Formats: sequence, C-alpha cells, structure tokens
Amino acid sequence: MSSEEEKKNTMTSGIGDYLATELDHDNAKLADMGYVPELKRNFSLWTLLGIGFALTNSWFGISASLVTGISSGGPIVTVYGIAWVAFINGCVGVTLSELASAMPNSGGQYYWAHELAPKEWANFLAYLAGAIGWAGSVFTCSSVALAIGSGLMGMIQINNPDLVIERWMVFVAYQLFNFVAFLFNCYGRALPTIGSAFMYISLASFTIITITVLVKASPKQNAKFVFANFQNETGWESSVIAFIVGLINPNWSFSCLDSATHLAEEVANPERVIPIAIMGTVAIGFITAFSYSIAMFFCMNNLSELVATPTLVPILELYRQATGSVSGATGLEFLVCLTGLGCQIACHTWQARLCWSFARDRGLPGSRYWSVVDKRMGIPFYAHAMSCTLVAILGVLYIGSVTAFNSMVTACIVLLYISYCIPVVALLIKGRNNVKHGPFWLGKFGLFTNWVLLVWTLFTLIMYSFPFVKPVKPDNMNYVSVVYFVVFAFVLVYWVARGKRTFRTKDEREVAVETRPIHRISSVTSNPSPRD
Repeated sequence: MSSEEEKKNTMTSGIGDYLATELDHDNAKLADMGYVPELKRNFSLWTLLGIGFALTNSWFGISASLVTGISSGGPIVTVYGIAWVAFINGCVGVTLSELASAMPNSGGQYYWAHELAPKEWANFLAYLAGAIGWAGSVFTCSSVALAIGSGLMGMIQINNPDLVIERWMVFVAYQLFNFVAFLFNCYGRALPTIGSAFMYISLASFTIITITVLVKASPKQNAKFVFANFQNETGWESSVIAFIVGLINPNWSFSCLDSATHLAEEVANPERVIPIAIMGTVAIGFITAFSYSIAMFFCMNNLSELVATPTLVPILELYRQATGSVSGATGLEFLVCLTGLGCQIACHTWQARLCWSFARDRGLPGSRYWSVVDKRMGIPFYAHAMSCTLVAILGVLYIGSVTAFNSMVTACIVLLYISYCIPVVALLIKGRNNVKHGPFWLGKFGLFTNWVLLVWTLFTLIMYSFPFVKPVKPDNMNYVSVVYFVVFAFVLVYWVARGKRTFRTKDEREVAVETRPIHRISSVTSNPSPRD
C-alpha cells in the first residue's frame, strides 16, 4: 500500500472514529436524561436548517396572507409588521436556542418544563406545555394545508373563469396536500434531503417570483403607498387596534420556531447545531419576507380586484396584473404551492416528533402506540399517521365555518407561544444561573429575550382575541377564545381523569438513569422506550 493510500485510510478512520465518538457522546447524554436513543442521527446542520426554514418559510406565509391585512392598516401593517414580528421572534429564537443548547431533547418545551419547574408542579406544567404545543402544531399543519389547497383551486379557477369555487373543492385540495405530505414523511432516511431540497426550492421560487413581478409590473406604486399609506377599513375607531389585529398575518409567517428542537435526537451535536438552525431560520425568514412584501406592494395596481378576485387567492390576481398573463400568474403561483408543499412536509415532520416524544412519556391517550418507532421507516409512524388524521378531520371545520377555521389559525400562534412560556417562567423562578448552560447562552441579553417572549405572549393572548372587524356579526366574529377554551378544557379534563396518574414523572426518569447498564451506546438501539 502506498503512503498516499495509508494517509487516506488513516484520515477516513480518524473521521469515522470522531463521528462515532460524537454519536456516543450525544446518545450518552440522552441516556442521562432517562431516554433510550431510538432515532438515527441523519440530520446535519444544513439539513436541519432546511427543515426549519421549510416549515417557517416566512415569505410563503406572507404570500398566502399578503392582502388580507390591507384593511387593517394598508401596506405598512405588513411591511413594518414583518420587521416588528421578526424582532419579537428573534427574541423567541434566542430563548429557545438557549434552552435547546442546555437541554437538547426531542420533547423540547415540555422536557424543559419538567427539568426546571419546582418538583410539586413539574409534572403538570410539563404535561401542559407538551399538550398545548402539540395542539398548536396540529393547528399549524391545518392552516398550511388550507393555504396551499386554496392556491391550487385558485390556479384552476383562473384558467377556468366560469368556475365558482365552493368550499368542498378547497376541502378536497386540502386533503390532497395533507396526504401527499403524509407520504413524504414515511421515508425517514430521505427527510434530511427533502428538507434541504425544499429550502433551495423556496429560495429559488422567492427569487424568480420577486424578479419577475418587479420586471413585468407597470406602472408601479410610489414609496408613499408602500411605506406611509395607512388604511383603516376594519370599523375600529382606533387605528392602533386595527394595526394590532393586522399583525396576525405576519406573525403567522414567523411561527413554529421550535421545530428544530424536536429533532434534537436526529442530529449530531444538537446543543450547537439547533441554535444555529433556529437563528438562521429567523434571519433568512426576515430577509426574504421583508423584501418580498415590499416588492409586491410596489407592484400592486388594482386593490379592489385583488380583494374581490374569484380565485379567492389575492396574490394570484396580483401576479396576473403584474405579468398580464394567466399562464404567467399560474406558473408563479405553482412555485408558491410547491414551496407550500415543502412547508407542509416539514410541518408533519415537526408535529410527528412532538407527538412521539410526548407519547414516550405517556402524555397522550394511547401512548403505547404513538411512542413506537418503526425501524424500517425510521420514523414514529403511528404518531405521524394519527396526527395527520387529526389534520384531515380538522379540515371538516372549514366546510362548516371559514370564520371558525380562521380562529383556529390564530390559536396556533398563541398556543405555541404559551407552550414556550411555561419552561421560561420555570427558568426565571429557578434562576438562569442555577442551570447548567449550553454552548449557546447570552447572559443578560438572554434574560431580556425571555421577558420579551412573556410580555408578547400575554399581549397576543388578549389582543389577537379581538374581532377583526366591526360591527361584529356571527360570520366575522373572532372565535379564537372558544378554541382556547376547547383546547384547555380537553387538556385539563384528561389530566384529572388519567394524565396525572400515567404521565411519566421526573423521578421515574431518574430511576431509569440509575438502573441503565453502563456500556457503549450505539447510534440506534432497539430497546423499547417507556410505554403506558
């Protein structure tokens, strides 16, 4: 063997030993938390960022709701709203990154609450954080399925002008995208590649659409229309309240930042990788969403036609006005829907992991089924299938009441914030310096971001419950308070009836740590996890 070949083999062996050591370290740390490693660490920093950005995908969110906030303040509610919400969610990202860096676990917010809360409250608060977070993830999946289902029907309608879109048609498209995303998530080994591929697709689509619309649209709006035109058509006498209500749309576009934390057991060195993925998602999301919204508003011509479009997709009508072509508009909207499919796939990856990890600690009815990892697929298949089924069922709500469905979309934002707040309150009570810090820890600035999250959550819980317009009628009422009541009622009733007896306690996890055999831990093990 030549010296060059020996050198190459030595390098390859060294890299392999290093990766094995890293995997052993990560899995040993997980075992110290009381869990058996069951998922392969297939994700890298780049593919994890791909999943995180594919899910949040802020420019897609803005595209899906760009014109709906016009009546709540005009273009400035979106332009300045994006900047404000990006700042808020930057603080949320720092908070989640600190906790994920200190305690990387697929349970995310519910595991942190378990570790940080006073012993007498730890179980209940962990259960509450897990249940509310999972509910928020299912509602988010539903909202994304509706956005791309509406886009598909809009493309069909614009090419068939005599077609009148009925709710059942959007419902069928909703179910189609939900099922396709379900299938994509059945191949665990392919998920990292799928995540990074859809990030490229999203960024390419953003670039193509923005440049095309800017080049083709004529005439363009002036800067005053984009940056200084305030229109309050909500019926609210207070322009401030109108502006706040309009913030729901950009806020939805930056939700779901905890997604990377629930892949902590599928990436090497999660205490360093997860914070980079979270903060990278916020940064890319702000740059794309902010520039995209400004470009679209400059190219907006006939606002009344956008609002009254028979496609029910205002951004599609904007594309038609800009390009002067139905086929051109269809092509651009196809890119939006393709990006949305990536978002839906990432949504299902996220909610399945949250459901599985929560079931692993017996937090759900039937946890013995949802906590099983299919070794052939490499995913928690039953948890994935059950969550997707719930998303399909929630689609029925759209047929019954668009207003009620939209209230569920609003609820997904605030429910996720609440689930983040529970471990943060526990952290502040315990004392930030009384926990072992991870590599990502920002000291006093981290404390500031914790308080920003808490204050903003309280603010949105109140203000996002206001009716969108006045006078208030049954078909325009904001029923988000009803959604909160139903979710919390179900969660609390199950806790009292069964959850407080079955949910795995911190003491049980500590016993599992003390009694586990001491040996080298491989990257995947077939040992069963706790069941109910």
